[in-house]
Amino acid sequence: MRSAKVLYKNEETGIITQNDDGSFSFRYHSNWLEDSQKPSISLTLPKSTDVYSSKFLFPFFYNMLPEGTNKQMACAFHRIDPEDYFGLLMNTANIDSIGAVRIIKI
Repeated sequence: MRSAKVLYKNEETGIITQNDDGSFSFRYHSNWLEDSQKPSISLTLPKSTDVYSSKFLFPFFYNMLPEGTNKQMACAFHRIDPEDYFGLLMNTANIDSIGAVRIIKI
């Protein structure tokens, strides 16, 4: 099992986890849910007390991954299998992400 913090504008919103069976889960922290001024990180992941589950990396997070030559370079540099999307996400979306969401490896 691997987990990472999900930050929105440098504030921790929740945790994304890759489970031992390869599936994924995401949950918001209760303090993020309780604050009505805090937005959802994505339209596809609205604020909810439910734990989101998926057999595949959630499209919102998958779309944060580099593609093409940038993906090849990142995989070679970090020594990551090109099919290890979660590993790639944790190593590339921590400082070099477009938008307000970042991923920090736990």
